[in-house]
Amino acid sequence: MESLFLRNTMMNPGKLTFIFLFFCSTLASAQNSIGLPHITNYSTLDYKGGTQNWDIQQDKSGILYFANNEGLLTFNGCYWKIYPLPNKTIVRSVRLTPDGRIYVGGQDEMGYFFPDERGVLKFTSLKNLIPASARQFSDVWNIVAKGSDVFFRTMDKLFRLKDEKIEVLRAASEWEYAGLVDGEFFAQDLRQGLMVYKNGRLDLLCDDARLKGEVISGILPYRGDTLLITTLKNGLFLLAGSQLTRKESSADALFRDARIFRAIQIDKEHYALGTTSSAVMIMDRRGEIVQHFSSADGLQKDNIRSLFLDRDRNLWVGLDNGIGYIAYSSAIKTIYSDRSKQVTSYSTIIYNQELYIGTSNGVFVSPVNLKNKDLSYSPGRFREVENTSGQVWNLAEVNKCLLLGHEDGAFVINGTKAKQIYKYPGTWLFQPVSAVYPSHDIIAGTYNGLYRLGFDKAGFVNKGPLGAVTEPLRFLTYDTENNTAWASHPYRGIFRFVLSADKSRVIKSALYTQKDGLPFSLYNYVFFVRNRIVVSTARGIYEYNPSDNRFIRSPFFNDILKNTTIEYLKEDTEGNVWFVSNKKIGVIDFLKKSSKKPFSVIYFPELTARIVAGFVSIYPYNKNNIFIGANQGVFHINYEKYAKKLDKPRVMIGQVRLTGETDSIIFGGYFVENGSIKTTQSKDVLPSLPHRFNSLHFEYASSLFEHRDNTEYSFQLLGFDRNWSEWNAKSEKDYTNLPPGTYTFRVKARNNLGSESAVVNYTFKIRPAWYQTYWTYSVYMLLLVAMVYLIITRQRRKHENEQKHLKYQHQLELERNEKKIVSLQNEKLEAEVVYKNKELATTTMHLVQRGKLLSKIRAELMPLIKEDQGEYSANVKRVLRLLDDSDKADSDWHHFSIHFDHVHSNYLSILKEKFPQLSSNDLKLCAYLKMNLTTKEMAQLMNITIRAVEVSRYRLRKKINVPTDVSLFDFLMLVTGQSYADRKNHDDN
Repeated sequence: MESLFLRNTMMNPGKLTFIFLFFCSTLASAQNSIGLPHITNYSTLDYKGGTQNWDIQQDKSGILYFANNEGLLTFNGCYWKIYPLPNKTIVRSVRLTPDGRIYVGGQDEMGYFFPDERGVLKFTSLKNLIPASARQFSDVWNIVAKGSDVFFRTMDKLFRLKDEKIEVLRAASEWEYAGLVDGEFFAQDLRQGLMVYKNGRLDLLCDDARLKGEVISGILPYRGDTLLITTLKNGLFLLAGSQLTRKESSADALFRDARIFRAIQIDKEHYALGTTSSAVMIMDRRGEIVQHFSSADGLQKDNIRSLFLDRDRNLWVGLDNGIGYIAYSSAIKTIYSDRSKQVTSYSTIIYNQELYIGTSNGVFVSPVNLKNKDLSYSPGRFREVENTSGQVWNLAEVNKCLLLGHEDGAFVINGTKAKQIYKYPGTWLFQPVSAVYPSHDIIAGTYNGLYRLGFDKAGFVNKGPLGAVTEPLRFLTYDTENNTAWASHPYRGIFRFVLSADKSRVIKSALYTQKDGLPFSLYNYVFFVRNRIVVSTARGIYEYNPSDNRFIRSPFFNDILKNTTIEYLKEDTEGNVWFVSNKKIGVIDFLKKSSKKPFSVIYFPELTARIVAGFVSIYPYNKNNIFIGANQGVFHINYEKYAKKLDKPRVMIGQVRLTGETDSIIFGGYFVENGSIKTTQSKDVLPSLPHRFNSLHFEYASSLFEHRDNTEYSFQLLGFDRNWSEWNAKSEKDYTNLPPGTYTFRVKARNNLGSESAVVNYTFKIRPAWYQTYWTYSVYMLLLVAMVYLIITRQRRKHENEQKHLKYQHQLELERNEKKIVSLQNEKLEAEVVYKNKELATTTMHLVQRGKLLSKIRAELMPLIKEDQGEYSANVKRVLRLLDDSDKADSDWHHFSIHFDHVHSNYLSILKEKFPQLSSNDLKLCAYLKMNLTTKEMAQLMNITIRAVEVSRYRLRKKINVPTDVSLFDFLMLVTGQSYADRKNHDDN
């Protein structure tokens, strides 16, 4: 269909001009509804993508997907993203399936997007599943999902994806349409006709000649089994079974030139038709065009490429250059009394089934159908009321007549003509002074004070000024009980006028300013609401206290709008009070109770700063029709619909990325678990970021596109923020230099009714730096413990060293003293040893001398024995025996051994203990060896020969097992533990 249209356009370049002129002439005779929804345009500069947008889809979260010239374009209400295909081709079609796949088709490419483990959309091509012979194809113009089957339509091939396998269905000529209606898949072959897919194959459904060669642009439900078919150039048809009939429409002539490129169903009664040159038309089932949206109404282009009705039943329009959003189901619409000028509106009223709008350039009127609950849907065209050119200030119904307050005076309007009552310059408003209808006296507030109008059967009569003041009095109300008029001048204060009984003059007046209880003398406005006269001020609402003749805070309004700057008040038919505060429109709804108060205060952010500052006009006809004067046109609010449609807002986290890093997206907006898209994050797998990635940027949004201006956000980073943030319209947040830990970013949204969304969470971890890990902390702890231990040890050692030093000093002193004592003792011992040794030596020498003497005596006696053998000889022998007995006696030896052991550290006792086999002669020999005696001296002491001494030494060696190569003296020294000095002395000797 698209390619055929493009070819026809290229072949007929002048046709576009003709279409446009034809459309303009047709539009001039058509009647739109008077109320237009708000239209938002997005240019390529806004979404940073290609110009053309061929298809539109929306997922469960509310994210929109556009088939764009530069790829798959997404929009979540705040942020646009573009996902190009690998070959950078144009994306012609997009379709979402329940499994979360986002199928796209482009030039020579087809596949699907699905989020990866980070939640970032990634493309998977399906070309490899296509049989090799069919892998070359042109644009994929449509994608249709029927159950588990997905169909991709190109001009010559229809691809059917089933269980990851692709079947190719070739066209007899060209596939020009593919679509799904009530679960049935339809496809059009340009030569064969309309076909339906059943039992795994395409069967011919209708081969009517009117469909052959004619491109079908849409097949939609109509009534029962009957389908509505829209064609590119040949208008509308109805298909019942296989029977095709023409659907007559008042726009048939228009359809022949303004080609129907797209068609969708809005509801059971209405369809949206997107055309190639006449933009978007809303048609009812009768075939009548009930609404039209074009460049004249705010769309940036009239060439429509795609249409989509979102989940909130608002229209998205893919244009040949850009994207349009039509808040079709919005409760707020705009009424333009003069679309070419879009003049400022100051007053609105419904009178005799007609809507009158007073503007900066006269009064305009259009009929309205009061049978419509919402009057903005009334078809009509505004006409200018004669004689009203110029600035209009007020329209008021008084005594069933329509009065006009104008810069040129006062008028009465009858139909489309106005008749002047008086010509005094500048009439602001009219106020009847009687509670009984009709009121015969009416007060008018003018540029020059108060004027009086009379009313009788002849109509309204000018009765001149009331006097008292000549100030401009733009706000006026009347207290019928006290016959008192209250008026205000924004820069002077509040006036109180007491009228005469016949209402002909002012008999008493007073001016109330700051000294009379008002917070300021400036910016005070008087109104009659909730059966009381009140004054709105810069500090809330005040009432007059007659007992004190002063103004006090209004007891009724004090808890509602305390300390709020109020510029305008108006009570509606339901008892609710509409107000203006700092260019913001709001209403106090006493029928809609909040959780804590018996009322609700609702603001309308859509209208902020778009009203006429200083000259606000609110006309609450009923709860479905509230008219508010605007800088351009009149805002119409279906308040009942608005209050009901303020659904609980939705919120999503669109993206989380690292600040200042390339390819830094750590979360792309989709929670994925086990290959499925979820609404919440899986707790099993949480992102864990290195410590250097501790600065993050969060983006979040609400997909309630209609209420973008109403939505505020609040966020909290658990683990960092103690409390939720203040509510604001900002949709992003940055955190920098986060310490290590586990964090959960939480965000919620609320609308202007205070209704909050569910909280959306995203949890992540920031790992500690290497110097912040548990292992490092353990090392730090060990080092700290070691350091403390070393310090303690050092201090202890220092202390010990000091103690040791003190002890050492003390010990040195003791040792010094002990050494002195030991020295003295040693000296004494040495003296004793010397003495003992001297005594021992003396004794030994004595023994030696005695032995020598005895030997000498024996030698002298021996000859006597030889010479005398008598009695004398016997005596001599007896003497010799005595000498021998003396040698054998060991009394002297006993004394010697004791003395010897005492001098030589128990030398003999040790030997006796270790070698008990030693005899006394052996011990004597050991002692003599110790005494370092010669062999000769030993022989003399032992009274034996030298040879006998040597034999005794040999026997001693045997007894104590002394090897021959070991000195006997060294051995004796070793076993007795004698000092080296003894050995040295021995060696020296």
